[in-house]
Amino acid sequence: MPPRPNQPHRPLPTMTADTLVIADFGPRGSRGPRGPRHPGGRGGPDGRGGPGGPRDRRGPRTPGPYRRLLATPGARAFTIGNLLARLPMGMFSVSAVVMIAGTRGSYALAGAVTAAGLGATAVVAPWIARLVDRYGQARIAVPATLLAALGSLALLLCVRLGAPAWTLFVSYAATATTPNLGGMSRARWAYLLDGDEKALHVANSFEQAADEACFMLGPVLAAFLCGTFFPEAGTLTGVTLLVTGALLFAAQRSTEPPPWTPPHPDPHPEPARTRSRPASPRTPLRTPALRPLLTICLAMGAVFGSMEVVTIGFADGQGHRAAAGVVLGLQAAGSCAAGLVYGAVHRQGSVEDRYVWCIAAMTALLTLPLLAAALTGSLLVLACALLVAGMATAPTMVTGMTLVQRHTPPGRLNEGMTLAVTGLLGGIACGSAAGGWTVEHVSPVAGYGVPVTAAAAALMIALVTHRVTHRPAESSNRFT
Repeated sequence: MPPRPNQPHRPLPTMTADTLVIADFGPRGSRGPRGPRHPGGRGGPDGRGGPGGPRDRRGPRTPGPYRRLLATPGARAFTIGNLLARLPMGMFSVSAVVMIAGTRGSYALAGAVTAAGLGATAVVAPWIARLVDRYGQARIAVPATLLAALGSLALLLCVRLGAPAWTLFVSYAATATTPNLGGMSRARWAYLLDGDEKALHVANSFEQAADEACFMLGPVLAAFLCGTFFPEAGTLTGVTLLVTGALLFAAQRSTEPPPWTPPHPDPHPEPARTRSRPASPRTPLRTPALRPLLTICLAMGAVFGSMEVVTIGFADGQGHRAAAGVVLGLQAAGSCAAGLVYGAVHRQGSVEDRYVWCIAAMTALLTLPLLAAALTGSLLVLACALLVAGMATAPTMVTGMTLVQRHTPPGRLNEGMTLAVTGLLGGIACGSAAGGWTVEHVSPVAGYGVPVTAAAAALMIALVTHRVTHRPAESSNRFT
């Protein structure tokens, strides 16, 4: 029989046939003859070891920074939709080139059409971002995405039906209304993680790694679809992913930052001489601290644009033009991996100091492809050099975007980040032209000097800006 409540719990020996049985009627969590038990059962919270075991010494495992980030309510839902919509960003240009060149037999026409679309994007994208800030992401992103999808489909039909060349330019220019989905995702993180600088750093690192992954996988997927099935397959798949992802992203209204609303007019206004102007977010271009950052983005874009063209020219000179995409993919892979690591490590120093060091590291590492091409002439060695050189890209972009977010006026975050992307696009166009001219008129090896020069220019701008920004603080400390 079990012991009475006031008596200590003791085992009860008994006999069954020729077997001695010791029955313990005490609670599972009570102290037995072998010490305390965990209420969960066999010596531990998960039944895998008693006190003092390996799991008990370690304690519960702390989730990683990215797992904690994606555990934010609503984060996974809008992230899935955003990634689906961002993947085609690396598909459309390659698909357009393959589709136009394969049908019209002119790479010059294909390159001109894509360049016109890039220029239209640089003009239209800030305007779309301003509307997003003013009226909200869902109200603007959905119609803008649908209009861009119609532009891609119109380009497909014009190429298929043999329409005049000018229709290709008009159709592809309509795709410039595609909203800056990466910027809208970063704006959501800034809204959800308001005031948490550490978590926002992890979010920016995650978004930059996602950018690198999309631009690494997008061209490969487009080339596979266009080459395996038919030339229009890449464009059709890209349109489907873009529209589906944008609709899923816009449907997550709980994580959408509220649009900026102008203040209501005062029913009793002050006299004209004493009345102050209503509070409104200032245009990011008028922010003094943001203009140098946009100039650096222009130089960074020149690095990316020239590196792509020069690598294609170098691989073509080696007789392996088809391998240029794989080589450039390794550079993006190095950047993606470095971005994830950079988001997980402990940060030291101010953001401004880290930005200067990141650009300096990027400039130094970009000399590796130049040395590999000049000293070895091997495409394999060049691929390894690009893999290492790409590791400085994501940390530099993450830190730069953090500064852009910090200096963008409230209520204009989408516009500020879109202006940074516009600077990158303008730099890509300039870098592509400079790199292509150097490859054609000098040599592919000399072409690798273009990205090094552009990175050095970005470093000089960052150093001068950092010195000017910190000069007042230093001079004021001398007299205190």
